[in-house]
Amino acid sequence: MAANETAKDEQAAGDSTLAELCIAAAARAWADDGELLASGLGTAPRLAAGLAWLTLNPDLMMTDSECMLVGEPVPLGPRGDYRPKVEGWLPFRAIFDLIAGGRRHAMTMPTQIDRYGGTNISVIGDYDHPKVALLGVRGIPGNTINHPCSFFIPSHSTRSFVESVDMLSGVSYDPSRWPAGARREFHDYRLVVSNLAVLDFGGTDDQGARTMRLVSTHPGVSVEQVQEATGFELALADNIVETPAPTAEQLAVLRDRLDPHNLRATVFPPAKSSAAKKG
Repeated sequence: MAANETAKDEQAAGDSTLAELCIAAAARAWADDGELLASGLGTAPRLAAGLAWLTLNPDLMMTDSECMLVGEPVPLGPRGDYRPKVEGWLPFRAIFDLIAGGRRHAMTMPTQIDRYGGTNISVIGDYDHPKVALLGVRGIPGNTINHPCSFFIPSHSTRSFVESVDMLSGVSYDPSRWPAGARREFHDYRLVVSNLAVLDFGGTDDQGARTMRLVSTHPGVSVEQVQEATGFELALADNIVETPAPTAEQLAVLRDRLDPHNLRATVFPPAKSSAAKKG
């Protein structure tokens, strides 16, 4: 790489917001997937899926969020004269075939997640008398047992990263949650991206079950801060690095093509909208 290109990338990285940093980190969830359907549910996951397609994995497939396969990610917000580049029809009933065959990788935004990857989008508190009623489990059980899944959690705290979820909506690596004889080979959790860090499920407990592991911390965030904001003991990667900044190409794609109206600015509260500074 030429010196001027290196300087350009460094300048772009320094100018990135926390939302852009996290979206670029989340995009890496699909980097090695090859040809499958990438589904990002929520503003940041959807932008991450599009960014992965345009900068990391050109074999990905995406829909227009309705029933059409598209030839490029559809930008967020008002489209003006833009028209989606439709390349095929993918009605809802056909999605189930992709799900059952493992040919989809979804990134969702659970309200709670535990050390084994159990997720909750249903209720907070006791199920019979909840403090808060959320979405219900919807399609999460089938998704999480049949195809790869990753997660985006915008507020990393002991309220979202919990010892045990209030209601298990998505399946877990905890062996006590699985009935005898259940098939587990398609259960595959990849990444968890939060406003503090990037995590995976490369840890193990005393029985060999997979657990959440800290992989990288965002600029200005320490390992201790991440652990303090987590309601269970995290496994630690051998070499915890700083989360890589988005490249100049990724920032251009994100700002000019995928999100020209800057809806990514709504991913985090205003006080957390720019990358943390070291010091």
